[in-house]
Amino acid sequence: MSPPTTSVTRMRAEIEEQPQALRATLGALLPRIGEIAALGRDTRQVLFIARGTSDNAAVYGSYLVQVRTGRLATLASPSVATAYRSRLDLSGVLAVALSQSGRTEEIVETLAWAADCGARTLAITNGAGSPLAEAAEVALVTEAGVERAVPATKTFTTALAALAVLGIALAADAEGTAGTDGAAGAEPLDAGELRSVPDEIERLLATRNDLEPVIEGLAGVEGVVVSGRGYASAAALEFALKLKEACYLHAMGLSFADLLHGPIAVVDDRTPAIIMAADSGPTLAGAVALAGRVTHAGATAYGIGGGTALAAACAYALPGPRLPEWLAPIGLITAGQLLTEALARRLGVNPDSPRGLSKVIQTG
Repeated sequence: MSPPTTSVTRMRAEIEEQPQALRATLGALLPRIGEIAALGRDTRQVLFIARGTSDNAAVYGSYLVQVRTGRLATLASPSVATAYRSRLDLSGVLAVALSQSGRTEEIVETLAWAADCGARTLAITNGAGSPLAEAAEVALVTEAGVERAVPATKTFTTALAALAVLGIALAADAEGTAGTDGAAGAEPLDAGELRSVPDEIERLLATRNDLEPVIEGLAGVEGVVVSGRGYASAAALEFALKLKEACYLHAMGLSFADLLHGPIAVVDDRTPAIIMAADSGPTLAGAVALAGRVTHAGATAYGIGGGTALAAACAYALPGPRLPEWLAPIGLITAGQLLTEALARRLGVNPDSPRGLSKVIQTG
């Protein structure tokens, strides 16, 4: 399908709507921190239930919960419930199901299964009144509004914001019940920092960084590796998915810790790497080292975020968000969304309606 004849795609318009969607979502969800904390009070572990883009959001939630709240977090395999019909002891587990529409039957069924196995249940969805919202004890409904383009943009970033609210609630509960600041040695999560995110995304969108060097570099390749670590790995996985969906690129999204265990061999002069990182944090040095290794292998390294250190190690880098590491993925993926939309148009693809995809995917 050819690109739309108008100068602005639906995808680009929805990218631009993200500051407003984030403000509305935080306005709705931050007052519910006490309710969320009460739900999680008797739990010791979080189980994230999701598919596709929502699964990438769950990766962010998993890092946030484990690094900053002192709870173990895992990603569920819904087939355990829906195909194998196994029964597990989920007492002491907070099951968190994510679905943008709230109508993906496999996710609804898996959340009901988790409740039947003894879990407390919470949903994160943009679908108010959806089956998933109705199935959960507590539903965090994001305020992204209707999303018409098939590639998720504002529903993804508002889901990250909802997960950040969840993290604040669980960290506050850990502090209140154990007398600690969440995980040992971790600074408490700051709701004020989260409230600053919409303004920072607005600033990023208004900056209008030159995307052309990266677009030019990606327009002539069939494959690309997108890599991050820790919190940023969620943005890398989502960016790779967007490049597959909207640009038909063979994009491999990996934590760079996994990339170094073999897949680094695919990076060469025909397969560039995009490295995503916050401007600070314990994974930044590794991101810079990876850029150097990619370049040494004769490949092109592009950066998103990572401050001046990553920019110096890459052929070209886009500035990242001025946000702390735990919130940086919201800004990092915004840059990835902008690149995806612009590259799709360069390639003659309509990013609003990629071939073979629909807004709600049902899996058996």
